[in-house]
Amino acid sequence: MPELLLGPLLRYVDEEQATVWVETDAACEVEVLGRPQRTFHIRGHHYALVPIEDLEPGSEYPYEVRLDGEVHWPEPGSDLPPSVIRTIAPEEQLRVAFGSCRVTVPHEPPYDGAKTDDDRGRGTDALRCYALRMLDQEPGEWPQLLFMLGDQVYADEVSPQTLEFIRSRRDTSEPPCEEIADFDEYTRLYREAWSEPIVRWLLSTVGIAMLFDDHDVHDDWNISIEWLEEMRSKPWWHDRITGALVAYWVYQHLGNLSPVILAEMDLLREAQERDDAWPLLCEWAEQADRGSQGRRWSYSRTIGRKRFVFMDSREGRVLGEEPRRMFDEDEWDWINERVVGNVDHLVVADTLPVMLPAPMQDVEAWNEAVCDGAWGSFAARMGEKIRQGLDLEHWGAFQHSFRQLTGLFAEVGAGKRGAPPATIITLGGDIHHAYLAEVGFRRGSGVKSAVWQAVCSPYRNPLDKRERRAAQLADTRGVGVIAKALARAAGVTRTNVRWRLVEEPTFDNQIGTLTFDGRNASMRLEKATPGEPPTLETSLEHKLA
Repeated sequence: MPELLLGPLLRYVDEEQATVWVETDAACEVEVLGRPQRTFHIRGHHYALVPIEDLEPGSEYPYEVRLDGEVHWPEPGSDLPPSVIRTIAPEEQLRVAFGSCRVTVPHEPPYDGAKTDDDRGRGTDALRCYALRMLDQEPGEWPQLLFMLGDQVYADEVSPQTLEFIRSRRDTSEPPCEEIADFDEYTRLYREAWSEPIVRWLLSTVGIAMLFDDHDVHDDWNISIEWLEEMRSKPWWHDRITGALVAYWVYQHLGNLSPVILAEMDLLREAQERDDAWPLLCEWAEQADRGSQGRRWSYSRTIGRKRFVFMDSREGRVLGEEPRRMFDEDEWDWINERVVGNVDHLVVADTLPVMLPAPMQDVEAWNEAVCDGAWGSFAARMGEKIRQGLDLEHWGAFQHSFRQLTGLFAEVGAGKRGAPPATIITLGGDIHHAYLAEVGFRRGSGVKSAVWQAVCSPYRNPLDKRERRAAQLADTRGVGVIAKALARAAGVTRTNVRWRLVEEPTFDNQIGTLTFDGRNASMRLEKATPGEPPTLETSLEHKLA
């Protein structure tokens, strides 16, 4: 009899459609709300993504998961509420929770609570706190959507059970040592990340959109062409990158897409038809890593008068050409077509903040110019060491793409690409602290929209005291003056955009919530507070429109 290994995860949700994702231990038929779907097979692992269509807007559908006709979810004896699909009423209030960066470790000391001297602790899990609070709320108070903006798993900092599995199958004294080596090890990492009962219930009940960041693959992934060439020279890298991309495709990316898009996806159809889709997907992953074919991971959703555009600024980078870019031309054209007006709210989500605190943005722009030869070849070599040592890999380090995107925001906000939205909000994570920044453009730009940068990170992986002090120091006025002077000396010209933080950044395990109501919008940041049970405490609340 087949068993349910992981899931259900409620993934795509809009007014009339949804998808539910599962992993099972054997081939079977998966049924949700009377909709059957056969599993498909990848290298000994079995998956199904069940499309559910023709639902009523603004309705609730409690559901079970049946495998070959037998109920396997909810689990026997569970005292958790039923999992439910809640379709979205386009004209009603919409809540969206968001954040990034969540390591998988136990939820008791020494991992919970304050970070310890031996670096084992990771504090209280904000995502789990959010789920615990939902148990005491009415469904009308829950978020309809959850955006998980990168580092869902840490391939270079594996969780305890996954480490035991790795040690049981290979010699960890040989590279990649105690990091993830291949697809099979990724499956264990994802299973451990999403199996904690309270979090598993949350993931079965709130529609989830995901993006990957560097730690889903490797720290500093695609920071520069020098980094990439060095990694490709390592004998273990091929299995790591192909395993990472196939795992991301099946565990994260497929669920981002609507049933209509899934029905048109040739790769998914071929995978479902194969006895084992691994050879097909492995070849596809090799092509995706090396070239542009098949590598666009960006996607979008329009719900009522709200548009959400999710950008992949990691895998699709152009590193070996000038100028360096976050996206190739095909992907930029795709983004250009979707970042437009005629909506009440435009949300552009990325794993990386488009706008870092200003001093760090200037440092990254200076470093890119130096690495490109502004101060000569010796300085360029030193600049590359600084780039990799300080993780200078964000939008400030890709000035061509930064200017393209902020120029696009200015056009949308000025009504040059349709009626201007009430808000243009760019979401980010990655940097292990959170803030809200108000964005302004030069006088005469005609921007009428309220433009914001909202950052929330981590769900669970706080900076230690030294790292926090360094981040706070980097945002001081003195560092800002020096950074700006360095950028100008390296030939970096001013941009047409400025921003200021509404409040000081917060460095807790935390989660953000956006609330949209007509043309009104607001944001709340909440930090995880240890206790029995752990709770959430508001650290920022701000009206956006």
